[in-house]
Amino acid sequence: MQIRLNGKVREVAEGITVRRLLDELGLHPMRVAVQRNLDIIKRERYEEVVLQPGDTLEVLTFMAGG
Repeated sequence: MQIRLNGKVREVAEGITVRRLLDELGLHPMRVAVQRNLDIIKRERYEEVVLQPGDTLEVLTFMAGG
């Protein structure tokens, strides 16, 4: 199925959760914020939120700097 991830169309498996997507992207769940269809998803829900065809996600990573 297709979703839009950070502005780009991406093919993902049916029934994929936010947590599984982050794993596939190599992103640590504690170092990102995820917005799905304009709603922020709480970290404790990443494993239960199942993506749907056409979902729009923005994944923001936290960077240390100085």
